[in-house]
Amino acid sequence: MAREQKAAVEAQQEREKATKELKEALEILEREKEISKEALFEAISNSLVTACRNHFKSADNIRVDIDYDTCDYHVIATKEVIELEEDVMDPAIEISLEDAKKIDPDAKVGDMVDVEINSREFGRIATQNAKNVITQKIREEERNVIYNQFHAMEKEIMTGVVQRRVGRNWSINLGKADALLMESEMVPGEILRPNDRIKVFVLEVRNVSKGSKITVSRTHPDLVKRLFEAEVTEIQDGTVEIMSIAREPGSRTKMAVYSKDPNVDPVGACVGVKGDRAKAIVSELNGEKIDIISWDENPGNLIRNALSPAEIINVFADPEERTANVVVPDSQLSLAIGKAGQNARLAAKLTNYKIDIKSETQAKDAYGFRIEDYMGDDMEEYDEEYDSYEEEGEYDDSYMDAESEEYAEYMDSEGEGNSEEEE
Repeated sequence: MAREQKAAVEAQQEREKATKELKEALEILEREKEISKEALFEAISNSLVTACRNHFKSADNIRVDIDYDTCDYHVIATKEVIELEEDVMDPAIEISLEDAKKIDPDAKVGDMVDVEINSREFGRIATQNAKNVITQKIREEERNVIYNQFHAMEKEIMTGVVQRRVGRNWSINLGKADALLMESEMVPGEILRPNDRIKVFVLEVRNVSKGSKITVSRTHPDLVKRLFEAEVTEIQDGTVEIMSIAREPGSRTKMAVYSKDPNVDPVGACVGVKGDRAKAIVSELNGEKIDIISWDENPGNLIRNALSPAEIINVFADPEERTANVVVPDSQLSLAIGKAGQNARLAAKLTNYKIDIKSETQAKDAYGFRIEDYMGDDMEEYDEEYDSYEEEGEYDDSYMDAESEEYAEYMDSEGEGNSEEEE
């Protein structure tokens, strides 16, 4: 009897030790993998039921009771009381009256009694299967945690580390997961090297069988938008709002901003003192030029601002058709169109208007002038004229070296251009 008591005490001590180790392991998993204890307890419960099914060939009458605080668990089988031992046909679901009374002295034939199962008696195969169930559940929960974390970052920017080439694409490490920067989402001419730290825009996060598939972009217009939101305090607190943005990645971006506070200059806020705020973003985009203009509810004024720094004589906008006819001085036509038509294209995207630009001389001609006329063989002529503005210093499209207040004043001049320089 003393030997049996000693064995029972040792078994209890061993169980308490195992329970303590289990609790520590669950806490480590919860802390490092960010997997909830509830999910881990569910995995343990399912694994024990699976082990019972493998051991007894059935688990319909099995339940697992777990104390979430102590991590102590009990595997319980509910069995029907049969009068005689020799009448018990299936020990997995039946128990003799004699054995039942050892558990519950009031047990009667036909009653259902709960019998605790010693999980240590399970065979090697049952134990291995239980282990596999727990491992699989932990992997699934880990994938779910990663998916939920990155799904919450969809349409936001993240900092990643360039890892390696994957065909023509790049693998970008975002910490707990790798993302794919496809060739179509890379800035033309941008050179990436392993271990470079870059900002990326999270395009999409999908839950697939092997984990989370994350695609990111360096060309999306909202990348610039999110960079300004992170850099400019007035945008963060809602005083300044980015109303529209148009981008040709690696070359130029136009952005229209609006201030809800008449005392706050939206352009000046985005540019920053001595252009510091804009400089930081331009640096992140490897020198991509950024034009910031004031948003105006009047479509004519908005188009006038969008076509800056070209001087505009008049704008005839049709809000219903979303078209606009713009007249510029003969000397400003190339400037308004921009090199390879870029200024006009970005202005059209920014305002969502189809813009038709005419010089003052052409405006006198009633026969259909279209901006596409300048996109063919004559484009080189306009590009040469555009380049001459930069070479002669008549058009400096980089505000980075100017004081922010000067740039804001220049951009708020309602498209009248840099008149001092042109004069």
